[in-house]
Amino acid sequence: MHAASLLSLSTAVPAHAYQQNDILAAAWEHFGPRFPEFEKLATIFANTGITKRHSVKPFYWYLERQGWPERTAAFLEGAEALFADAAEKALNAAELKPENIDTIVTVCSTGIATPSLEARVAHRLGFRSDVVRVPVFGLGCAGGVSGLSIASRLAQARPGSNVLLVTLELCSLALRLDQLTKANIVAIALFGDGAAAAVLRAGDGGKTWIEESGEHLWPDTLGIMGWNVDPEGFGVIFRRTIPNFVTAHLRDAVTAILARMGLEPADIGRFICHPGGTKVVQALESALNLNQGALDHERAVLADYGNMSAPTALFVLERVLKAGLPSRSLITALGPGFTASCVALRHAA
Repeated sequence: MHAASLLSLSTAVPAHAYQQNDILAAAWEHFGPRFPEFEKLATIFANTGITKRHSVKPFYWYLERQGWPERTAAFLEGAEALFADAAEKALNAAELKPENIDTIVTVCSTGIATPSLEARVAHRLGFRSDVVRVPVFGLGCAGGVSGLSIASRLAQARPGSNVLLVTLELCSLALRLDQLTKANIVAIALFGDGAAAAVLRAGDGGKTWIEESGEHLWPDTLGIMGWNVDPEGFGVIFRRTIPNFVTAHLRDAVTAILARMGLEPADIGRFICHPGGTKVVQALESALNLNQGALDHERAVLADYGNMSAPTALFVLERVLKAGLPSRSLITALGPGFTASCVALRHAA
């Protein structure tokens, strides 16, 4: 089959930007008096490697108690705007118009929208009435990589058609003032909002194309990462030390995925990874037998944007593309399930 080429890749963030130190100061004010463990947990903010993050709402919004209606309204408003921003950038970079898009894949796990986001912006952006819509929910941090895999397969199925992938997450809307838990403090220290969009097409060449993709789902790991749902909204689940899990298990999973592609780790010129946090990046370097510091673009994205969940790996890919891809690279991300998702890229100089 014709491989799907990556015609463009663009990223977008909301207008509100916050320094990590300011977020920590607000967390001290609101959690310090109520949560005896906060003094010990506050060190997480300094250890994340994050300098600033972006969000769809002004700072004061997060300091007020919000329920499902308020969070959903904020999600719909913010997600539609961010979807349009990222999609328009990707279309312009591919020198295409909205009416040229045949299929839209939308990946998001931080809010509920029915009708889905691409339907809500379709008239505004100018998509055709017969565009194929593929909304995907529940992939979490693996969503950007899995979304790229899904979009590439849809492009392969209809050579010559244009597939738009938009992955966006508004993680900040799940931050909670009412949950006095370590998981919630970790989320407050890590998460930001962002979006990435890409256009793919199969059948007419291209310098960068998706060679193959694969996933690995570990048994008995549903509790590692995900959402709890209660009357106020989503509540984050972190029930195991993810860096330790990465160090212990990722290498074998990636090796098995590559073997199914007919490859081995030595064939990969650059691993492009979702940077969940500084300790996760260090664990990735250890698990993949990379030199400490090798994942430099991952650390830079984490510093500038925090963990945006699904789009984050594509933010890293954007930087690696600008710096220059090797002939073969592998994009990896971990998400709820607990799942490793991988996409192998080929690049012609």
